[in-house]
Amino acid sequence: MRIAKHIFVVVVIVATMAITATLALSSERSAEASNETVLELQYTTHPEDSVAIPALIPHPRSVVAHEGSCQIEHSARIGYGAEELLPAAKYLANHLGLQVSDKRSAIMLTYDPAMQGEEYRISIGQSGVWVVGGCYAGLFNGITTLLQLLPNEVYNGTLSYPISLPNCDIYDSPRWEYRGFMLDVCRTWMDKEAVMAFIDLLAYHKINTLRLHLTDDEAWRIEIKSHPELALEGGFRGGDSPIWPRYGKWNERWGGYYTQEDMRQIIAYARQRNITIIPEIDLPGHSLCIATLHPEILCDYKANTSRAFGYDTRTAFCASSEENYALLDDILREVCALFESEYIHIGGDEVDVSQWRRCPNCQSLMRQRAMETTEELQHYFVSRVSEIVSSYGKRAAVWNEAIEGGRLLGDTRVYCWEGIKESRQSAAAAYRTIVMPGQYFYFDMKQSQREPGHDWAAIFDWTKVYNFSLEGVGFTSEEIANVEGLEASFFSELYASHNPESADYLHYQTFPRMVAFSEIAWIDASECDTDTFYQRIVAHYDRLDAMGVAYRLMPPKVEYAGGKLSASTDDGSKLYYYVEPENIETEYREPIVTSTPARYSFISRRGKASSPKAAVEAHFRTITPKFDITSSMSDSEKFSFDKAEGYGRLARTTRAADVGDWVMFTFAEPVECRRMKVSTGNFQLPRYTFENGFVEVSYDGHTFERVGDIECGGLVIESPKRAIKCVRITSTSRGNGAEWVSIQPPTIWPKL
Repeated sequence: MRIAKHIFVVVVIVATMAITATLALSSERSAEASNETVLELQYTTHPEDSVAIPALIPHPRSVVAHEGSCQIEHSARIGYGAEELLPAAKYLANHLGLQVSDKRSAIMLTYDPAMQGEEYRISIGQSGVWVVGGCYAGLFNGITTLLQLLPNEVYNGTLSYPISLPNCDIYDSPRWEYRGFMLDVCRTWMDKEAVMAFIDLLAYHKINTLRLHLTDDEAWRIEIKSHPELALEGGFRGGDSPIWPRYGKWNERWGGYYTQEDMRQIIAYARQRNITIIPEIDLPGHSLCIATLHPEILCDYKANTSRAFGYDTRTAFCASSEENYALLDDILREVCALFESEYIHIGGDEVDVSQWRRCPNCQSLMRQRAMETTEELQHYFVSRVSEIVSSYGKRAAVWNEAIEGGRLLGDTRVYCWEGIKESRQSAAAAYRTIVMPGQYFYFDMKQSQREPGHDWAAIFDWTKVYNFSLEGVGFTSEEIANVEGLEASFFSELYASHNPESADYLHYQTFPRMVAFSEIAWIDASECDTDTFYQRIVAHYDRLDAMGVAYRLMPPKVEYAGGKLSASTDDGSKLYYYVEPENIETEYREPIVTSTPARYSFISRRGKASSPKAAVEAHFRTITPKFDITSSMSDSEKFSFDKAEGYGRLARTTRAADVGDWVMFTFAEPVECRRMKVSTGNFQLPRYTFENGFVEVSYDGHTFERVGDIECGGLVIESPKRAIKCVRITSTSRGNGAEWVSIQPPTIWPKL
């Protein structure tokens, strides 16, 4: 039935296009007869020459190729059939280096009122190039597909003319109305230009919603004119800022914020590209930043701050304070007026409700309203804030935890991050549901075990993203009816310590997972095929190269047999290898004859893209010699030192570190190794660390030698001189914005 329907649609499209072209040419001849000025169309058709249709992502519902090609000259114009299409015409003209016209032109953009939603069609042939949509969004979708039909230089402004386009008819429409991405600009600052550059990449992949995570414990990124201190002070951390530095950039005042004029420019930039910007003001938890500036928002009890050297680490608004709702009214009034989006995201996730349990005023409110759980108190808070949002003509969006304490307003949109179960529960409760489970769509997760990123949700590359479907994870048809769409996300805690001045880490984590996401958010899951998609994704790499994206390549395949070490890729990338201990990069040209394959590792590159390191498994092998942890700080009862001494678990101290505090690893026997990593802080995340300090080693257990300063809480000791008996990490700064230090077991690579 589906194939037959598409054949029918194509026939209708071709017929409609023929009528449209005839009418257009007839109008042109009529204008010539009346001596009106008509722009020369500046295209020619070549029935005898065919141009292959390139791989398209996401794949359209119908593509019909015809013989011949259409050649566009540099003197061609881009015509638009309605004044509201002028922004789209300018967008396309900017990519093609052409001028726009309100007359019949070689490339025509127009509406078809019979088309629905984001439908579009493209016709290339004797009448030139036509891109037609039922509305601006549909037309823009057609433009992004047209860009993929053009040479890849269209993405970097180096097109040369004439251009040959394949004669074809394309019809398409998305499955999901909402195709979103959440970008955390709070943990790691991204300026206006960086956000706009990322918006371009989203637009190229038909993502139509960008949710900006603007506030959190670490920063406040949006100007509020009635409370200017929120951005002026809360937009920066470290240095002389009252906001404690986290995740990197510990020794400088670092950050920024968007003025309201900045945000208007971002919104307009996104609007032209068919992207709606949704702001997130994360409440009532994740509010350490605003609480540091306005401690009066916190619950009415005296917190014990001695473990953090006087720094109050509480993160939640007091739910009982009327003054808090007045403050939030001030804030949300401006946010609602600034953003064009129907929805304002107000948070509702990961609230530390222990603060409410200790608050006499919150407990009194719970008794007055016969509340039995703190989930009900959160429901009260979220409902109050939702009413504020509603009073300014907007609707509230929340994280999935916010619906646990009672029914929210019927038009509330729920973003389900915790998992499939929570996503189905939201949909089953008839909420407008956005499905974004972390184990599939959190692109801050690792892509393999030895790459950067988190791993609390899952470790996955683009293949897991592409194989996701609601039907495949158990959604019923009734639940699917309440799903508005899908959203991927990038939380940026690790970006701050991965050269945030460059977009490379952001790109590496999000592409090509974003490419896979763009397709599954567009087409039906039944049409997905991993094998053929990989062929298209490799073809799409040329476009990503032209866009300047530092995407992730699949790791090279490495084999060792018959005394020869070989490596290969299937994506057009170049291979390079390193040999320990020198680790000099050398281009790989042929199999390497060696009896020590574990010394070698490989990486591939193309454009700005790179792969993770690949090697025989012995290269990555680590050892776990017995050791003891001692420290100037005591260990916690729950996360005692023996947890880390058993490898695989973290230990915690009972307070943050002061200047001169130390942690020492003492091995039962001196350890011969080629490399050793010692760290404070969480696995994969520089949090709860020694923020500054140095590392010493002892070969005899008595005399220590300084081997380097810590970076992101630790140090990798390369090529130790002799077997190591002890390693000591010493803090040279006070505090870390938390109440403890996490201690990792060492990671030790044996000699080869």
